[in-house]
Amino acid sequence: MAKAADKAARSSVWLGGKAHRRRGGGQPSGLDRDRITEVTARLLDAEGLAKFSMRRLAGELNVTAMSVYWYVDTKDDLLELVLDRAMGEMRLPEAEADEDWRDQVRALAREYRGLLVRHPWVSQLVGTYLNIGPHNLAYSRAVQRVIRRTGLPANRLTSTISAVFQFVYGYGTLEGHLSTRAAATGMTLDEYFQDAMSTATESPQAADLIRDSQEMMAARGGDTVAEMLERDFEFALELLIAGIETIVARA
Repeated sequence: MAKAADKAARSSVWLGGKAHRRRGGGQPSGLDRDRITEVTARLLDAEGLAKFSMRRLAGELNVTAMSVYWYVDTKDDLLELVLDRAMGEMRLPEAEADEDWRDQVRALAREYRGLLVRHPWVSQLVGTYLNIGPHNLAYSRAVQRVIRRTGLPANRLTSTISAVFQFVYGYGTLEGHLSTRAAATGMTLDEYFQDAMSTATESPQAADLIRDSQEMMAARGGDTVAEMLERDFEFALELLIAGIETIVARA
C-alpha cells in the first residue's frame, strides 16, 4: 500500500507523454483539452475543489464522463493540467529585461498573490503535484533568474526564494480563503469582516485581543478590508526586499 501511494505521489501528467496522449477511437463530442481545462477551472472557481468531480464536469460539458476520459486518464491528471493552465495567467518579466531586481521581485510576488486570490483552489493543488508543467517551469525559472540578480551568494538563493514566495503563498492562500468564506455567506468582504469581529468580541477570553487588534488596524489605515490587505502585503514585501539588500550589503 505504501509503495502504491509513493508511486502515485511521484507520478505526473507531464511524464511519459501523458499530457498529449489520446485514447484510441474517434474524437468524441467535439471536445478538446483546452475546453475541458477551461470549464474545469470555471467549476473550481465557482464550487471549490471539494465539490469537483469528473461526473460534475461531464454534466457541465453536456457529455458522458467517458468522453472526458478520452483526453485524460485520471482526475489527478486533469487537475494537474488545470493547475498549470492557471499558472500561465501570470505575467513574467522578460529574460533580458533591463529592470531592477527589486521591481521584478515585486512584480512576481504580486502576480502570484493575485493568482492565489482569484483561484483559491490553486494553493491546495500546488503542494499535491510535481508541478513540472510548462507554465509552472517558466515561473520557477523567472523566480530563480530574478533572485540570482540580487547579488546574494549561491548558498542563500533557495532560502531567499522560500522567504519571499512562501510568504506570498501563505498570504494569498489566507486572502483567497477569506474571500471564499465571505462569498459563501452572501456578504461582501467588508460585511463579513465586521460580522466576524463583532462575533469574536462576544467571547470574554478574546475581547482584549480583538480590542488590541482593532487599535492596530486603525493605526494601519485603510477604509476597506481590501485596502488593509493591500497595505499589509506591500509593506511585508518591502521588509523582505530590505532584508535581501541588508544581507547583500553585509556580504
